[in-house]
Amino acid sequence: MDNTEELLQESDFRFVSDNEEEAEIVYERSVFKNLKKNFKSSFSAKLSVGILLFLVVVAILAPLSPYDPYDIAVGSPKLALPSLEHPFGTDDMGRDYFTRALYGGRVSLLVGLAAMSISTLFGTIYGTISGYVGGKVDAYMMRFVDIFMSIPSFLLIVIINTFFTPNIFTLIIVIGLFTWQGVARITRAETLSLKKRDFVLASRALGVSHWWIIVHHIIPNLMNHVIVVASVSVSNSIMLESSLSFLGYGVSVPILSWGGMLQNAFGNFFNSPFTVRVRWILFRSI
Repeated sequence: MDNTEELLQESDFRFVSDNEEEAEIVYERSVFKNLKKNFKSSFSAKLSVGILLFLVVVAILAPLSPYDPYDIAVGSPKLALPSLEHPFGTDDMGRDYFTRALYGGRVSLLVGLAAMSISTLFGTIYGTISGYVGGKVDAYMMRFVDIFMSIPSFLLIVIINTFFTPNIFTLIIVIGLFTWQGVARITRAETLSLKKRDFVLASRALGVSHWWIIVHHIIPNLMNHVIVVASVSVSNSIMLESSLSFLGYGVSVPILSWGGMLQNAFGNFFNSPFTVRVRWILFRSI
């Protein structure tokens, strides 16, 4: 050994302090940032939101119409065909059908968006928990979904509505609680794949709680699928509300809704079949 070489002294070593501070983990991704990113990359989501926003804006601007949707129009032609003055024609009382469709859209869109929110929220939570826990819990939860889906939901909604007073709030709750099964199945399938990813396994190894993993890892990565399912759920809820109102189990008169308007138009089918067909096509296109 070279005499000029200095021996290591005890003071040259650095010891880690006994009071170690837990390092704070900062993630750049959040639920809303991931939602924004997935929304920008999904053309179907943009198209769906664009159509919904257009319908919502048009329904909000309904009071700008020069016609009253409720008062009987004395002197106005009854069951008139679509024209520049009345784009959707008039009903059996001479009221402008386009104006009534705008006001009816308020109820139908409110029911569709609110019911979609309930079904998407409940279905996402249910499916995520089922897929993340796995095992017998997952098996029992999915069998419950299968049994629930085997029963016609429309028939159940009609039966339940017979025991309650038809109103908007009841309609939203009933539709929302009977349309979440598809969301649950999709989120459960994606969760089964996500929980085996490296970032989830690493979080478990670090001792992170299960709820933290679900909220910060699983759900943000499900947003791309949830957006698509939610956009489809809105249209299904609107059609379901229209069907119930058409059968008389939806919102009661004088509140306007698209289904109630179709029911009223169908009563005049033999008096003006062409007008009824035109309005049915217009509502189906919406």
